Amino acid sequence: MAEIIDGKASAAGLRARVAAEVARLKAAHGLVPGIAVILVGEDAASQVYVGAKRRETAAAGMRSIERNLPAATSEAELLAEIDRLNRDPAVHGILVQLPLPGHLREAAVIEALDPGKDVDGFHMRNVGLLWTGGEGTVPCTPLGCLMLLDGALGGALEGRRALVLGRSNIVGKPIAALLLRRNCTVTLAHSRTRDLPDECRRADILVAAVGRPEMVRGDWVKPGAVVIDVGINRVPGAASGKTRLVGDVAYAEAAKVAAAITPVPGGVGPMTIACLLRNTVAAACRQSGLPAPSL
Repeated sequence: MAEIIDGKASAAGLRARVAAEVARLKAAHGLVPGIAVILVGEDAASQVYVGAKRRETAAAGMRSIERNLPAATSEAELLAEIDRLNRDPAVHGILVQLPLPGHLREAAVIEALDPGKDVDGFHMRNVGLLWTGGEGTVPCTPLGCLMLLDGALGGALEGRRALVLGRSNIVGKPIAALLLRRNCTVTLAHSRTRDLPDECRRADILVAAVGRPEMVRGDWVKPGAVVIDVGINRVPGAASGKTRLVGDVAYAEAAKVAAAITPVPGGVGPMTIACLLRNTVAAACRQSGLPAPSL
């Protein structure tokens, strides 16, 4: 059976390192990293996620600022709020919670962010820096995936064949770029890739981020591969009216073949907010002319 890659434990370790760095910055420089989260509308899932961010930010000793705007907020009003936060020296990171109401252009909103305060790593400047080897902000979930891979492989990623299943701007493309930067041989596949099971079977590292419940079967996995399952899908459970969370990988099947695998839940998910905190501390240091912390 595969080793279970414990995302909860890894995230707890990262949050502890972030909290220690925040305490050091306060004591040595009087610097309190601050993150502003903008939530437009009343999407229930977004509200839960923003609440979790608020709790983790406070637990790390950081400053949390929230801007809760009505769903009818105009694009001009939202861009004006972003401009105010861009110019606020107490705000080191800005996150606009997605999805936005349909009348707001996501791309225009993201591009309005100061790239140095874009702690989600979605601004085109940060995207470009990621693909060209520069020092920008890396999106949180792909960064968390890389950290889990480093833990599972002892940092020995160079030369391995990696397949990323999914081509989203949020996960698939950024993790492919990160793996290339670590000298993996990377294939970026998707639901329309021909002979997809065979492509997966060649991979020493398989990252599934396609958004289809249990699409990757056990016989798609190369024996001894490391599997990172980014999928979070809600499907009907055994009990009437109940649902359960599953990933993009058929976990029970894949765990019999893989060397290591992330569970769902409890794998990649917990790393996302922990990496958001990390990105905010790094942004605060850059904006204050301090060396980037090793977290």
